[in-house]
Amino acid sequence: MAYKNSILIAVAAVVVLAGVAFLVGEPALRYMGLKTGPTAVAAAPPQPPAPQSVELQESLVETVKVQPVEERDFPIEQDAVGSIDFNGDMTLQVFAAYQGRIIDLFVKIGDEVHKGQTLYTIDSPDLVQAGSTLISSAGVLELTTRTLVRLRDLAKTKAAAQRDLEQAISDQQAAEGAYKAARDAVRIFGKTEDEIDRMVSERRVDPALVVPSPITGRITARNAAPGLFVQPGNPPAPYAVADISTMWMIANVPESESPNIKVGQEVKARVMAYADRVFEGKITTIGAAVDPTTRRVLVRSEIADPTHELRPGMFANFVIRTGDPVRSPAVPANGVVREGDGTMSVWVTTDRRHFSRRTVKIGLQRDDYRQILEGIRPGELVATEGAIFLSNMLTFARPQ
Repeated sequence: MAYKNSILIAVAAVVVLAGVAFLVGEPALRYMGLKTGPTAVAAAPPQPPAPQSVELQESLVETVKVQPVEERDFPIEQDAVGSIDFNGDMTLQVFAAYQGRIIDLFVKIGDEVHKGQTLYTIDSPDLVQAGSTLISSAGVLELTTRTLVRLRDLAKTKAAAQRDLEQAISDQQAAEGAYKAARDAVRIFGKTEDEIDRMVSERRVDPALVVPSPITGRITARNAAPGLFVQPGNPPAPYAVADISTMWMIANVPESESPNIKVGQEVKARVMAYADRVFEGKITTIGAAVDPTTRRVLVRSEIADPTHELRPGMFANFVIRTGDPVRSPAVPANGVVREGDGTMSVWVTTDRRHFSRRTVKIGLQRDDYRQILEGIRPGELVATEGAIFLSNMLTFARPQ
């Protein structure tokens, strides 16, 4: 009987609880400490925001250098690569004016030469012919001049006919004209007036034709040898001379960048051989077509090289100024830190001890300064040396 009473009491308790749940709902059961439904998952507590500032201890203040943000001019420039070459407009092929065989050579590749300096000599039959004509005309002029003088003396005493005198005058004038023309013909071969006079007085022709350098420059090619027969305009030329006071820098820029490049724009070039030197010049030629394979446009610049340091084939990096300079806030390059998420930041302070990180938008770089487009104003103090140290401090201080 007692067992049955216990069962009845338990059933009554269950019925009472069900009724309570129906009347007051689930919140009442939870209030009573009873769980209903699936197992509840506790929500994660909110994380505090990551800190954006650090405070330096007194002993570390001197490790971080600061300076005010200043405004600087940032020129609008475009980088490219190219190679050095001789100035093709000032490179000449030196042919002899007349045919002949080379007698002597006086310079070699790489030699510096001056305008008028002898490069080589040839044994020229044309010079021999011109010299012979000069000597002959000089003899005829001398004969006709003596005849004219004699007839003039005879004409004074009526011992010579007037017709003979006039004929002598005509012959002398013709001989004088032929002599002057013969001298001019020899002068074309490069002979001086003294050499021509010596040729006439000695009655001897020097067959050596001197071929001088037409410009001051450097010997860039030699295809000559003693005994080689040369003709004017018959390649290859015995010598090639280039004026090296200016050089060409030839580059190929991407098609997408070509609209910004104009003839006359300033160019600054650097070569590996002279890493601390800057060579200045201007763009002289822009290709008329785009290479269908590389999709690039040829750009040629004329670079000043007064000390003759550049050589053809040198690899060059150069910068083209494509616009007027832009004045913007600037921060030293070591004061801009790239964060782990790819953003760029600087550290700003007012008392040189408390530093706050500020995200900025950067632009151009010039002379170890970065252009700041957004995020900071001129006059604010920023960390330079030690900016990375501040970012590392913030990273290690952040709760894990």
